Amino acid sequence: MLTDKKIIFAVSGGIAAYKAADWIRKLRREGAEVQVVMTGDATRFVTPLTFAALSGQKVYEGMFDLDDAERIPHISLAAKADLILVAPATAQTIARLASGMADDLPSALVLANQSPVIICPAMNSNMYLHPATQANLERLKSYGYQIVDPDSGCLACDTEGPGRLADWSSAKETVYSALSEQDLAGRKVLVTAGPTHEPLDPVRYLGNRSSGRMGFALAVTARRRGAEVTLVTGPTEIPDPPGMNVVRITTAEEMAAEVLELSAGLDVIVKAAAVSDFRPADYSTGKLKKAGAGFTLELRENRDILKILGENKEKRPLPLLVGFAAESNNFIEEGWRKLRDKNLDLLAINDITSDDAGFGVETNRITLLKRNGDQENMPLLSKEDTANLIWRRVTRLLAE
Repeated sequence: MLTDKKIIFAVSGGIAAYKAADWIRKLRREGAEVQVVMTGDATRFVTPLTFAALSGQKVYEGMFDLDDAERIPHISLAAKADLILVAPATAQTIARLASGMADDLPSALVLANQSPVIICPAMNSNMYLHPATQANLERLKSYGYQIVDPDSGCLACDTEGPGRLADWSSAKETVYSALSEQDLAGRKVLVTAGPTHEPLDPVRYLGNRSSGRMGFALAVTARRRGAEVTLVTGPTEIPDPPGMNVVRITTAEEMAAEVLELSAGLDVIVKAAAVSDFRPADYSTGKLKKAGAGFTLELRENRDILKILGENKEKRPLPLLVGFAAESNNFIEEGWRKLRDKNLDLLAINDITSDDAGFGVETNRITLLKRNGDQENMPLLSKEDTANLIWRRVTRLLAE
């Protein structure tokens, strides 16, 4: 997504400047072209040579660079930028930006710029919490700049509290959102993800191999595209994505209760979870022992959440329903049957017999079936790229 995006990375003079080196490296790995500019104080913490080596670009330090005097750096650089990222942003830099000053290169660049600006504060807790800094941050928000709130913890000055430069994962999501088409802005979206675990006894359960990656990718990319997202997920090892409401459940019945309660007022529901079709008829409070001569397990059918949602669609057109089907045989025929039976608008089919798609891998290859009878075979892609293609189809359906 960041391929060939031109990012101005402005570094100001705080101890967290050393973390900027890793951020720049990660931006480059994702295909971005990174141009570093530094305040004079920033060069006291990390040398320009370090950032030049990591970015592969000349580092600009001052307003008046004799080597490029004719280009007027604060104008020429701003004109090419897709985004400006200020990290770390010290109290001094934040005050400069809030006041509209242009007495160093980063502040002049921001003032001359018309692309998105992301500010990542990092400073002593008392400085961060001071009313002046808080007022300056509010002013920057009023300008349309996005603020990545700092983390709390032990700071370099041996104090505890807010002020530590945010983790890259939070900053990355803000960068991706700023560079994403906001075609889901104002939309309310619910995504389900992961498996469900149906308890048999205190140590065993019925489940499946779903990792939750596809559902999480759908939730994250919807958030980047401007949606208000709720993620209902079964047991997974994936941490909660930032910027959304995450509801964690264990069983299919718990997922049904949450989804049906949350379904009112939504624009889109994407059921990407691999919900168990059955649960043990009885739960044993003690660990079940080996029977020796065999063991019979009685099962009961769980509620079909997607079918219930499809039945509810008879009363009103929204939410738009997107389902997922993991199939191993006759998957196209099964897909059309499920789309009709469950009254879906869109169905994504996974062929789980493939080694590079479906459960437990980073890639996916799906077939999309649409209510109007269209069928679209998608190529092998990362799950995030697959999610973005699905959202493009969804936004077209919403427009229709």
